[in-house]
Formats: sequence, C-alpha cells, structure tokens
Amino acid sequence: MSAESNSTCPVCKTAEVVCGKWTLLLIRDLAEGNARFCELERSLEGISPRTLSLRLRALEEEGVVERHTYPEVPPRVEYALTAKGKALVPLVEDMRRYGMRWLLGDAADARQPAAV
Repeated sequence: MSAESNSTCPVCKTAEVVCGKWTLLLIRDLAEGNARFCELERSLEGISPRTLSLRLRALEEEGVVERHTYPEVPPRVEYALTAKGKALVPLVEDMRRYGMRWLLGDAADARQPAAV
C-alpha cells in the first residue's frame, strides 16, 4: 500500500467532499433530478433549514451542486447535480448495495462470503 499523504490521497480528498452529514443523502435525492429546497427538506427528515442551506452552499462551492434561480414571482430555485456531482452517484449506489447486502439483510446471509 502506498504511503500517500492525506493531501494527495484521492480517498481522503473524496471523503472531504462527501463525508459531511447529509451530503450523500442530498446526492442520492438529486440523482433523481432537479429539486426545490422544500422538496429536499421534506425528503431529508430531520434536517434543519439552516443545515440544508449550509450543505447545499458547501456542495455548490465544491462544484457538486448547481443552483438555478428562475425569474418568477415568487422566485423559484432548483438544485441539480453538476457533472462532478453525477460522478458521485455510483458511489451512492454502491453504498446502497452494500447496505442491502451487509446491513439490512439476514445476519446469516451477511456472514457468507460474496460470490465472485
């Protein structure tokens, strides 16, 4: 295994982007398509409006999410994944498969080695 420093390790750099609380769930929800703030708030039960706003802003700064404001009255704002954000969707899908196999399935099944 290489002795990469945290600043050059691709796993560490990716973790910096995706490991914030709610981040992967936001990516999961936005993988379905554009969403408005209130839709994300409803989907992410337990998230405060302030936290949602901060997470979306941080993901915008990372280039993972983009915000679209429509010139309507009242103004309509939607959030969408960028190409960089869409590239994270397979990671979320892998986590879904892992959870289904190892965390939500029958305990006996979880002890069996994966079929290769």
